Amino acid sequence: MLVDGEESLILLRRGEQVCGYLNICPHAGNRLDYAPGKFLLKNDTLICAVHGAVYNKADGLCTGGPCRGQSLRAVLLRVVDGTVCLDPAALA
Repeated sequence: MLVDGEESLILLRRGEQVCGYLNICPHAGNRLDYAPGKFLLKNDTLICAVHGAVYNKADGLCTGGPCRGQSLRAVLLRVVDGTVCLDPAALA
């Protein structure tokens, strides 16, 4: 459980690197997926299914759409023996 309670997370892996974000668009607080666990991904971006906001996968920064300049809320992760784990700092 995260500090703020249970949340839907987005995990994006590139090789051994993993980025994690809360599944919440900063524009209106909606989930970014169009169906549970189904995301719009194009090249190095993640697209909000509700408002079309475009986020960089690497840092969560919105580069297009109604919340340009805002960022997805990052979740601290670490990879241990190939398994993605929440960093202890992210736990309640």
